[in-house]
Amino acid sequence: MESRRLADFISFSDEKMKKNPLFDSPNLFYDAYCLLPGQSQKVHSHEGSDKVYFVVRGAGRFTVGEEEANLTEGNAVIARAGEPHGVRNDSGDELVLLVTMAPRPS
Repeated sequence: MESRRLADFISFSDEKMKKNPLFDSPNLFYDAYCLLPGQSQKVHSHEGSDKVYFVVRGAGRFTVGEEEANLTEGNAVIARAGEPHGVRNDSGDELVLLVTMAPRPS
């Protein structure tokens, strides 16, 4: 059985948002995204793949399509295939997300 402890994958970079892969397969990826205050993932889209963000710690400003919302711990949001999406950490605290995408983009 493959098993991971999330705490082992939480690490940050002063330069930019850090993506830490927990699981990766030809079908999906499952990452911990770690954002320091002021860091972001620019708005982009993936044709043919859905992405789910789950807030583990902190608060983020999420963009999905034409909508924006602040989400905190315990909340999740989905960006369906083709929908522009991104996240930024406008808070003064660290932001940790679990992110999965399927099917995995090529």
